[in-house]
Amino acid sequence: MKIIVIGSQGFIGSNACRYFNENGNQTWGCGVSENVDDPNYFQVERFFPDYNNIFKLRQFDICINASGSPGVGFSMEHPQDDFRMNVTNVYALVNAIRLYNPECKLINLSSAAVYGNAEKLPLTERADLKPLSPYGFHKMLTEQVVNEFHQIYGIATCSFRIFSAYGPGIKKQLLWDIYQKAIESKDGYVNLFGKGNETRDFIFIEDLLDAINLVINKGLFNGDVFNLGSGSETSVETVASTFLNIINPSLQVKFNGIQKHGDPLFWKADIGKLASLGFIPATPLESGLKRYFKWIEKEKSK
Repeated sequence: MKIIVIGSQGFIGSNACRYFNENGNQTWGCGVSENVDDPNYFQVERFFPDYNNIFKLRQFDICINASGSPGVGFSMEHPQDDFRMNVTNVYALVNAIRLYNPECKLINLSSAAVYGNAEKLPLTERADLKPLSPYGFHKMLTEQVVNEFHQIYGIATCSFRIFSAYGPGIKKQLLWDIYQKAIESKDGYVNLFGKGNETRDFIFIEDLLDAINLVINKGLFNGDVFNLGSGSETSVETVASTFLNIINPSLQVKFNGIQKHGDPLFWKADIGKLASLGFIPATPLESGLKRYFKWIEKEKSK
């Protein structure tokens, strides 16, 4: 297959390019990064990307949209930029597919942030969407945009609501924050926001990509939405303590009791829809954390 990954220099995007190349596909990347030494890379502008020329130039079987803003914190401070990166740009992307490559299937990577605080766990795809941040609202709108193009123009699309993805390549969010604070700790403690009883559903990057590959091969692409998590609920205190034990067993975690605005309290995905296609997460959390730390140590030595 010929696959183009939008946002190919980011955490999920870069891993997607590697994964699909390793599985025998022809893969192209696209993003805003400059000086990328890859003949199969298209550079676009951050706020006004020209996707038309890309799809005029080449025809693809699959487009994976892994682009967007950095996340909740960025969206709280820069809601207009977040809207452009998460909604306007995606509209331009799917419209370019409509015009120049209508047989291309679009995979839109959304976020569990569309749910907000769960009223009931595990969260199914039918749960009410009550986002807490501009990022969550804009991801919700992006899902509606790609579904619009499916319903009206017949473009084959689906969206994944990704929960707490982690693994080699990620340099932001909770685990990266823990690592940075661990190596800087002077008093034996790593200080984090919240109470520690908040929960997340952690999904290792390789499992995430296995799920996407599964849907490429078995999905209907009828504008549907899939939860993409492990189906397991883990407290922030548990994951922090486990990761610190890997980094430096002498360190302890301490919580300040302050809840970050825009962050949900408890998350656990119902992954029944993916499971019906044969998806089984293969990476236990501790094993994934060890692999992530091994990658960090390798990066430090470069």
